Amino acid sequence: MPRRSALAGSPATPTDEKITLNLGCVDLGQIDLLVQEGFYANRSDFIRSAIRSQLTVHSEAVRQVMSRKTLVLGIQHYTAADLEAVKASGQRLQIRVLGLASIASDVSPALARAAIESLTVLGALRASDDVKKALADRLQYA
Repeated sequence: MPRRSALAGSPATPTDEKITLNLGCVDLGQIDLLVQEGFYANRSDFIRSAIRSQLTVHSEAVRQVMSRKTLVLGIQHYTAADLEAVKASGQRLQIRVLGLASIASDVSPALARAAIESLTVLGALRASDDVKKALADRLQYA
């Protein structure tokens, strides 16, 4: 069955995703000032710190929603062997992940469709383009 592990918090882990955001010039100037004064190593360090702070503030709400929506926190990785076992059991997966859902490169689009009934991802999905296309009608980025 799938392996689970907690998401790493270090800035250079392979599970990191890049995002783009727009900031006003005044906000950006204030961030640059804090970096210049040594409060943060760089802009990214400031932004990560601000995000972590807000996630801490709202941690109870996140916990409650995760429980209500039955989301798995962390990394869910599925290999062809995992999905073959599910298929052989006559069951289909309803994958619900807050973090990273990863489908190995050895998983064919046909196997993914046969074994995965639905896929909800809050975070990131790593899978081949063909598998993503095969699951497009079952995939929900919430």
